[in-house]
Amino acid sequence: MIGVAERAITDGSPVPHYAGSVTEEILLEAIDKMEKAVEHTQGQFATVRTGRASPALVERLIIHYYGADVPLVQLAGFAVPEARQLVIKPHDRGAMNAIEKAIRDSDLGVSPSNDGVVIRLNLPPLTEERRKDLIKLVHHRGEEGRVAVRNIRRHSKEGLERLEREGGISEDDLVRSEKELQKLTDKHVALIDEVVAHKERELKEI
Repeated sequence: MIGVAERAITDGSPVPHYAGSVTEEILLEAIDKMEKAVEHTQGQFATVRTGRASPALVERLIIHYYGADVPLVQLAGFAVPEARQLVIKPHDRGAMNAIEKAIRDSDLGVSPSNDGVVIRLNLPPLTEERRKDLIKLVHHRGEEGRVAVRNIRRHSKEGLERLEREGGISEDDLVRSEKELQKLTDKHVALIDEVVAHKERELKEI
């Protein structure tokens, strides 16, 4: 079934004065942005090293390759032959030095070695001090994610209030939409709490 707003777009007729579609659009945009904020937080956690090897630790590393900045995932394949060893096989051996440099310059704290064909990363066990530092980092990035979600709520709320002042929606519409917006905010903050807790558990594993 085609919606009112969609019908107006497809047949060229003017968009009718329909409060539901206006508030729904604002809420859908908020959902999209909040989901991206959660995904961004998860992506940042993927690069935080635990005691186990994983391609996610280096996949997003940016490599300076023939004058362009390219994510490592596009330049190499990965294998995890042991729990604490990651093997990187560049598709082009000419990229090996650039890959090694990016790894050394990262905050992984690991020295790569290569045999001319593959690069090996041997991950030492985390020290207790390093573990605590990484947990603090995870909590910090988690809070950044929560702040991002709350900022999205604030901007969306301002948009709804502006609509109500301009007569685009009723006061009841505003109240209902703000309640829905708060539910969405709570849901996405809780998702960030979950990924923070999961990453912290990984870091505490010996």
